[in-house]
Amino acid sequence: MSLTIQGQLSSPSDSAVSDYQLMMSGVIAKSENSTTRRSANYKASDWGHDFVQSLKSDYAEENYTRRSEKLKEKVRLMFADQVCRGSLSSTLKLINAIQRLGVSYHFDGEIRASLDTINKKNYGWEKDDLFTGALRFRLLRQHRYKVSQDVFKRFMEEMTNTSSALNDIQGMLSVYEASFYALDGEDILDEARKLVTEVLKEYLLSSAKDQGNTNAITERLVRHALELPFHWIAPRVEARWYIDTYEMMQDMDPFLLEFAKLDFNILQAKYQDELKHISRWWKELGCIELLSFSRNRFVEMFVWTIWCHFEPEFDISREEIAKWGALATLVDDAYDVYGTLEELNMFTDAVERWDVNKIVDLPDYMKVLFLAVYNTTNAIAYEILKKRGLDILSDLKKVWADFCKAYLVEAKWYYSGYMPTFEEYMNNGWISACGYSMPLYAYLLQGNEITKEALECIKNHSSDFVRYSLMIIRLVDDLQTSSYEQERGDTPKAIQCYMHQNGVSETIAREHIKQMIHDLWQKMNGDEYSRSIFPRQFIDFVENFARSCHCIYQFEDWYGGKAGPEMKNRVVSLIEKPIQIKKNSLT
Repeated sequence: MSLTIQGQLSSPSDSAVSDYQLMMSGVIAKSENSTTRRSANYKASDWGHDFVQSLKSDYAEENYTRRSEKLKEKVRLMFADQVCRGSLSSTLKLINAIQRLGVSYHFDGEIRASLDTINKKNYGWEKDDLFTGALRFRLLRQHRYKVSQDVFKRFMEEMTNTSSALNDIQGMLSVYEASFYALDGEDILDEARKLVTEVLKEYLLSSAKDQGNTNAITERLVRHALELPFHWIAPRVEARWYIDTYEMMQDMDPFLLEFAKLDFNILQAKYQDELKHISRWWKELGCIELLSFSRNRFVEMFVWTIWCHFEPEFDISREEIAKWGALATLVDDAYDVYGTLEELNMFTDAVERWDVNKIVDLPDYMKVLFLAVYNTTNAIAYEILKKRGLDILSDLKKVWADFCKAYLVEAKWYYSGYMPTFEEYMNNGWISACGYSMPLYAYLLQGNEITKEALECIKNHSSDFVRYSLMIIRLVDDLQTSSYEQERGDTPKAIQCYMHQNGVSETIAREHIKQMIHDLWQKMNGDEYSRSIFPRQFIDFVENFARSCHCIYQFEDWYGGKAGPEMKNRVVSLIEKPIQIKKNSLT
C-alpha cells in the first residue's frame, strides 16, 4: 500500500508557501494546542530551497573537464619521474601533498605501487631524519602496511629536549601527525604524541611573542594540526584548507595546484546538481512547514554526506543518505523535544510494525512524519532492488525501528527523571547517535560487491569497527552540545552520566571523554577483522563518518543551528564558491 503526502516544503528564506501547507499547518497546530510541549527554539537554516536552486557553476562545462584530464596526465608523469629519480623524502612529500590536496583518488594505483616499493625495501630507517621517518611511518600506516612503532625509539631523546625540539618544528609536527595512527597499547607513540604536543604549543606561544621571526606557513600548519590532526579531519575539509596553504609554499608545483583547484571546482558543480535534486525532493515531501517544531537541515545533511565520501562515483549513496538524515532529524526532534511519552510509544510501535493502518490513532503531526519515513524508505528499497537485485526493505525497516526504540529509551529516562549509568547511556547512545543506519546505506549503495558476512556484521551490530565510529560520534556530539541541551532540560548526556556515576567535576568528565575518543580511534586503527571483510571504500566511509563529526562540532553545535563564521565558510566553499584559478601553460 502506497500513500503519499501532497504539498511542498518551503524554508524560511523561500518566497512562497502553498495554500495546502498553510491549511495543514493550521490544522496540525490547532490539534496540538491542548498539549503542553517543549521547544528547542531551533534557528532556521541559512540555506533554503531558493538558495539551492540558484546555485550555478561554469565548471560543469566540458572544456574544464578536458583541461582537468590534461593536468591529471601532467601530474601522473611528474609523479612517475619523482619516483624514479627523486629521493625518498621528496617522494613521500609529493604523496602527502597529493593526498592533502584531495586528488589522491586519481592516483590510487601509482601511490600504492610507490608505497609497496618503499615498504618492501624496508631499509634506510636509521638514516631518516625525524621528519622523513615520521612521514614514512604515517603514510605506510595510513595505507595499512605493518610498521613498528620502534622506529621512533632513537628520536625520543630529541623530542624530550625542548630546545632541540623547537629547532625542528617540521619534524615535531610530522611525529605529531604520525602518532594518531597508533594502535591500542603502543606506548612509544602515546608518549611521543604527548611530548611533541607540548613542543608545538610552546612553539605557538613563542611565535606570538616573536612575531615576524617565525615561518608563517609552519605556524599555520602547526595551528591547524593542533585544532584537528590530519587523521581526524574530513578529507574535503582538509583539501579546501590545504589548497590555500599549498599555494603559499615556495616549493609548490603550479600544475599540481591548478589540478587540485580544478578538480575541487568540478566536484563542486556536481554536488550542486545533487543538492538541487535533494532540495526538490524535500520541497515536494512537504514536511517542514507541517512540522514547524523541527530543524530544516537537508543542506547540512548533504554536506555531511560529502564529508563522508566525496568521490564522484558515490553520488547515489550521498543522495539517499542525505534523505535518510533529513528525515532522521525530524524524528530526532519529535522524540527529543516535542512528542509526549504516550505519542512516542505509539509512534515507535507503528514504525516497528511498519503498517500504515496502525497510524490512525497517532496525532496529525506524527501521521505526516510516519508517512514521510514510510514512503521514502519504501522508495529507496525499490531503487536498490531495481538496480542491484537486493531486497533490503526488511533491513531498512529494522534500521528505523532500532533507531526509534533507542530514542524512546532516552525519552523514558527524561520523563521518569532517571539518571542512567555511563555504560547504560553509551550502550543506547551509539544507536541513537545514528545507529548503523548511515553505514548500512553506504554499504548497500556504494556499488561494491555485497557479501553475506559483511552485511550480517553491520545488521547484527557485531562490527566493532562500525560501533567504535558511532561511539566517537556520540561522544564528540555530547562534548559540544551537552551544555545547551541541559539548559533546555534534555536527557542527561555522557558528561552528566559520568559525573553522576563517579562523583567528579564536569572538567574531569570532559577530559575522560576526550581520552575515550582517542582510545576509540586507536581501536579503529587496529581492527584487522573489519578491514578483511569490508571493501576499502566502506572502511573509508566509516572512518570519514567519525571524522566528519569532529568537523561538524569543531567550533559549535552547527547542526543544531549555531553555525559561526568558520562553519558557514566551510559550507559556502564546498557547495557555492569555486576557487579562483590561475591557468598554467602546458606547453
